[in-house]
Amino acid sequence: MKLPRRQFLRLAATAAAIPAVFRSAMAQAYPSRPVRLLVGYAAGGGTDIVARLIGQSLSERLGQQFVVENRPGATTNIATELVVRAVPDGHTLLMATAANAANATLYEKLNFNFIGDIAPVAVIMRVPNVIVVNLSFPARTVQEFIAFGKANPGRINMASGGAGGSDHMAAALFTLMTGVNMAHVPYRGLAPALTDLLGGQVEVIFSSFPAAMEYIKAGRLRALAVTTATRFEGAPDVPTVAEFVPGYEASQWYGIAAPKKVAPEIIGRLNKEINAAVGDPRLQARFADLGGTPLLGSPADFGRLIAADTEKWGKVIRAANIRLG
Repeated sequence: MKLPRRQFLRLAATAAAIPAVFRSAMAQAYPSRPVRLLVGYAAGGGTDIVARLIGQSLSERLGQQFVVENRPGATTNIATELVVRAVPDGHTLLMATAANAANATLYEKLNFNFIGDIAPVAVIMRVPNVIVVNLSFPARTVQEFIAFGKANPGRINMASGGAGGSDHMAAALFTLMTGVNMAHVPYRGLAPALTDLLGGQVEVIFSSFPAAMEYIKAGRLRALAVTTATRFEGAPDVPTVAEFVPGYEASQWYGIAAPKKVAPEIIGRLNKEINAAVGDPRLQARFADLGGTPLLGSPADFGRLIAADTEKWGKVIRAANIRLG
């Protein structure tokens, strides 16, 4: 039987609306069970702490537990691949960091394409690095540091928490922009690197601010500058590198990402709740204790940040000829 055109169009419109209604209902029912939030670093570090803070807030807001799972190794690539391969239902998420952007170039062979295989959900916060030197080091400003480095090429031992980390990347960018040649001494984590900096075995670290904060406050290390484009509110007297090296900027960021095919409605709901959590003054106070500045934005905003940092650090890594595998 041939349906009248008006009735046919009405039935077609109803059928087309069913998937949208279903997706909306699915998003409202999300999460239906505990959510795994994978962290590519060991427990107790900055990334882990931020994950647990945001996870606790999301648990309260969404009525299901957000369980942090630490899967360290390969500069976050192990955790990232687990999320990329997970069922795309929003119940497995990644604590993404700036390391994910750098890894796209640091590693020649990855089993995934970070930009192509993940869905940005929401950015959470930004943390500055800080150039800290041993108290016996002669430079007291970035200008003096650059002058000393150029007069003594290769003599400055620059420690890092590991090759390819945010501190290493910040130092590599500094070298490219200033011409200061430093000897890189990678450690297995920032804690032992800072211990040797305190002891004078190395001269400088482009440390994450939280890791060095207590040593700076106690007067045991000298802070020359923060690496963000603007001064950090928690240490307003510490200048930025850009005040001496125009255009310089390097920082660590944290955000939440999901497998690529997670429904947009679920991504949208997560983004809304994460932004609400990040906007909570109580959580902002905790972030400030970690040296962080809260960030708010859409999934598209986070995607643009990831893309920009992937391009930026790709250029630095290729220019500095840094490779990890």
